[in-house]
Amino acid sequence: MKAIVYSEHGLPIQDARSLYEMELPKPEPQPRDLLVKIRAIAVNPVDTKVRRGMSTDTPRVVGWDAVGTVEAVGAAVTRFKAGDEVYYAGSLIRPGCYAEYGLVDERIAGHKPKSLDDAHAAALPLTSMTAWELLFDRLGVAEGGGDGDALLIIGAAGGVGSILTQLARQLTKLRVIGTASRPETQQWVRELGAHDVIDHSRPLGAELRALGVENVRYVAGLTETEAHYPQIVEVLAPQGKFGVIDDPKTLDAMPLKRKAISLHWELMFTRSLFETPDMIRQHEILERVAALIDAGTLRTTLGEHFGTINADNLRRAHALIESGRARGKLVLEGF
Repeated sequence: MKAIVYSEHGLPIQDARSLYEMELPKPEPQPRDLLVKIRAIAVNPVDTKVRRGMSTDTPRVVGWDAVGTVEAVGAAVTRFKAGDEVYYAGSLIRPGCYAEYGLVDERIAGHKPKSLDDAHAAALPLTSMTAWELLFDRLGVAEGGGDGDALLIIGAAGGVGSILTQLARQLTKLRVIGTASRPETQQWVRELGAHDVIDHSRPLGAELRALGVENVRYVAGLTETEAHYPQIVEVLAPQGKFGVIDDPKTLDAMPLKRKAISLHWELMFTRSLFETPDMIRQHEILERVAALIDAGTLRTTLGEHFGTINADNLRRAHALIESGRARGKLVLEGF
């Protein structure tokens, strides 16, 4: 099968060796696996982080967002059958989806939304699960809850922010305040349902006070947490909750003590990395998201279509992700 891989980590994305095409054997499903013929993929920041930072002894396939058709199932699979259309994000400890075929444990896959084409569906799995887990599992917001409280989403125009904004607006009573620094990204966040949009390149406290908001009960730190951290502590209410998904070099929890603020890490890959007893939760989230999409409650977060799945187009997508100027999700389709 055709695959796009890297062999040497840390190369600049402009180097043709940073991602290149090769032929690999078609994988064989293990008992709980689906063998998926991949038709569309999305590119995420984690793809670039792995390519740049993780050494490998053999050519490695990255990519953690895919849509395709189940070609075969393992002996223990009960939730899917050959011919099903699925979407999934996969596991960090298995080969990724920059390939014509992929394997995924049925407990972390979902049936593709019926109302979406492949490209629009590929934009959803990783960010939907991250946003859902962050909002409901980590921060502990109840569906239909949050009345009188506010959620500040730092980096609301990115992939996770784009779906988190919708989930919070549609499924809770929280006042949703997103941050974005450019006119086009601010408009994007408004269209996704944020009640208010502020500029994270300016002091957050002053931006919130201009809205008449003194502090917020919840903050979702999706990007540049290290730079924003003192301001986050300032704007969080006493006994507030702070959820983080990015990778600050350090994060001193002591400033949170005075306000008794709780810190919550979210990593969508944790359940599959450790095969936790509740790993099936990710299948359930994807099924729920598909139903919400098909009902018109949520919309896809596709930002830009980068063409067919090949090394040149993937290098372009990685370059845009690394620039920090991506809006929504970057998707590729077909080999």
